[in-house]
Amino acid sequence: MKEYKIIKKNFWKKDDVFENALNQLAREGWEVKSAVGDNHGNFSKVILERDKNR
Repeated sequence: MKEYKIIKKNFWKKDDVFENALNQLAREGWEVKSAVGDNHGNFSKVILERDKNR
């Protein structure tokens, strides 16, 4: 079984802060499944997935 998480990059959050958050979640076993952009080349939401019974 899988579980999912959606994280948002608020417009005031710097890219390196968002990147660090994604890297921390990756260390916790989360994988990016999809990323939604704002039509300006910036990610606004990222959908993450991991096995629930790890």
